[in-house]
Amino acid sequence: MYTRLTRVPEQSFFLLGMRGVGKSTWARQALPDALHLDLLDEALFTDLLADPSLFRQLLSRTEPGHWVVVDEIQRIPRLLNEVHRQIEQRGVRFALLGSSARKLKTAGTNLLAGRALRKAMHPLTPAELDIDFNIDDALRYGTIPLVWTAPDRRETLQSYTQLYLREEIRAEAAVRNLSGFVRFLPVAALMHGQTVNASSIARDTGIARTTVNGYLEVLDDTLLAAHLPAFEAKLRVKERRRPKLYWADSGLVRAAKRQLGPVVDEERGALLEGWVLSLLRTHNEDQHVYDDIGYWAASESAAAVDFVLTRDREHLAIEVKASERYNTAMLKGLRALADLPGLVRRVLAYRGQRAFTTEDAIEVWPLDDLHQALQADQLWP
Repeated sequence: MYTRLTRVPEQSFFLLGMRGVGKSTWARQALPDALHLDLLDEALFTDLLADPSLFRQLLSRTEPGHWVVVDEIQRIPRLLNEVHRQIEQRGVRFALLGSSARKLKTAGTNLLAGRALRKAMHPLTPAELDIDFNIDDALRYGTIPLVWTAPDRRETLQSYTQLYLREEIRAEAAVRNLSGFVRFLPVAALMHGQTVNASSIARDTGIARTTVNGYLEVLDDTLLAAHLPAFEAKLRVKERRRPKLYWADSGLVRAAKRQLGPVVDEERGALLEGWVLSLLRTHNEDQHVYDDIGYWAASESAAAVDFVLTRDREHLAIEVKASERYNTAMLKGLRALADLPGLVRRVLAYRGQRAFTTEDAIEVWPLDDLHQALQADQLWP
């Protein structure tokens, strides 16, 4: 079992993450003395659904200040009313685990504003995998713990994708036309690492544009994917403004597009970008790596930077390349951002082994240097 980077806060919190990412296992290890209530237990789920007051009775055994873990909280969102009362009146602390934000968004989560932090758990990182980490396996199969530790990763990944369709999409009635959503998934998977164009997806799938926008929202809500906003550098060039779509795990995106063989060159770049984004988000949960993150691209040239991090009015630019050989063309986007006010570091991360600094102060790092800097909390100069 791998030790996760996630730390228990002092106050109540939501911990959201896709199924199989290890939330329940982590909670049992991190909070062994807590009262654990799993809403995937059908008997408990049925009893609480029929009589929500039972929840208060179960909590009555908990001392003020002690922890209660509620797993799959999105299955009965109205329990949050009692959670609110227990936090306010008895000082009970809650770890509220969920694999979907869809129902929580419309079910009174705002009642806990300021009383429960929102945290996320992402797939495994090199720091967590340690000597078991292998970038080629990570790009091919992803690093969802359920998949990574399976005897047959390919078969498990295929089953996992079907699990999401059945458990998250169908069970929550997130979409009315499941067959249309199934057609949409592989096309959306091809958009991994690209700017979102709902009209293009609609044409390719034969689905209305408004429906496509709804499906993209479902991907966000069920934690399968996320949108990376465009960063406005305002450098007197026309800049792209559409967000990019990144799936939460490289194995997941490959399963969605039904391509689980060896990674081919055409997909390696986008998969590596997505992996780095997941790495940045994971470390940001407890290290405050950034306040905001986005990508930058000029509309009328090929100049682009994969990630621009902002913290305390300072910026850090990271370009990611899947090539094992360095060439100066890789620096085009980073050089185009040179005049950005508040820019304190420019980093090119690639799969080569040489680390050096160019004459114009761009730092060239092997991928190992990037995740080691994150692990040591030394990404910012």
